[in-house]
Amino acid sequence: MTRRSMTKRAAVVTATAVVALGTIGTVAATAAPKHEVRPTKTQIAGLFDAWNKALQTGDSEKVANLYAKDAVLLPTVSNKVRTNHAEIVDYFDKFLQSKPVGKKVRTIVDVLDKDSAIDTGIYEFTLTDKATGKKRVVEARYTYAYEKIAGKWKIVNHHSSAMPEG
Repeated sequence: MTRRSMTKRAAVVTATAVVALGTIGTVAATAAPKHEVRPTKTQIAGLFDAWNKALQTGDSEKVANLYAKDAVLLPTVSNKVRTNHAEIVDYFDKFLQSKPVGKKVRTIVDVLDKDSAIDTGIYEFTLTDKATGKKRVVEARYTYAYEKIAGKWKIVNHHSSAMPEG
């Protein structure tokens, strides 16, 4: 091997090593986790306020729009499991007739990551009888599972059930 071919070969090997290291460095930099901005427990707990305000409009579409398109709703005053937008609208068409006003009694929030969280606890609703105008308070357990979808927090699972001893 001539001195020139050895120098050329060394240059090729060196260049290959540099490219390989550069690629590894780029892959490592790309694979490194970005700083994750997680929502606060207060922010997640506050999603209920937006839902409760939507109830106050009396518009079942506005309420249902807070749910993901494939959300699951296990409602308090219906035995039917709701698994799509139309079924969720149908539930709220009936539920909103009692002019519900919700209030959290106890809240436990678990932020899972930057795009998902669970809010569970106890809430109560003041309901108004359509025929008599008489108000009554119903206490229930709840769980909301939230996901950030296309930059917006959506309810992906909502379970609500009347207190068993109340």
